[in-house]
Amino acid sequence: MRGSNYEVTKKNSQKLFLSYDQQHMIEKFALEHNDEFLYIEFVARRYRIDRRSGNVEWEEGTMQTNTPQAADSKRRETGSNKTDSCLWHEAGFEEVLSIFDVLCYSKDDCRLSGNYCGINNVKGANLAAAPGNDMFAPAARSFDHRTDRLAAACEALGGTKEKIGDVSYLLPVFSFLSIQLQFWESDDEFPPQLKFMWDENILQFMHFETTFYVTGHVTDRLRELL
Repeated sequence: MRGSNYEVTKKNSQKLFLSYDQQHMIEKFALEHNDEFLYIEFVARRYRIDRRSGNVEWEEGTMQTNTPQAADSKRRETGSNKTDSCLWHEAGFEEVLSIFDVLCYSKDDCRLSGNYCGINNVKGANLAAAPGNDMFAPAARSFDHRTDRLAAACEALGGTKEKIGDVSYLLPVFSFLSIQLQFWESDDEFPPQLKFMWDENILQFMHFETTFYVTGHVTDRLRELL
């Protein structure tokens, strides 16, 4: 039943997407597009949105081992934007809801501050209740004592190394928006700890709940790459 509810929500969001001004999205986020599709980068993969059905798919093999900027350059050089030679896969619930929330909900004057903080401390977060502190515990356990591999996975997603904890990277979620991952290994006294820090203006770009879809997808991608 849970899977069915997710699928229903995803399908409903695709229909709702069609009611929004796509040209406004294109101009606002400088989206690559043609008559059939809008294209957007999300967690080091290239996605396309069918402009008539709202269906969302991701392109196999894109940007997994490069920064989004490098992947863009490669596509321009090779002409690989042609979709007839690409293998596309249907996007999942977290991906679709995250992409549509940014494209459809974000404020017209959305601006990043450059200041990162925990999700409970972002501007406007006092109106919502965050999940418990152990939300990322399963992912933290999967990364524990694998810091070299976690760092490599972060770099494969285009991350920029930082100096907090045992592993810390600024990870591009979209080409215009990043989050900061912070990880500490376990020791004799404390379990492993995983944190995600957000720009304090993130709620100008997406709903509070959507931030957890994004971090869920980021941790899934990282585990795929370990």
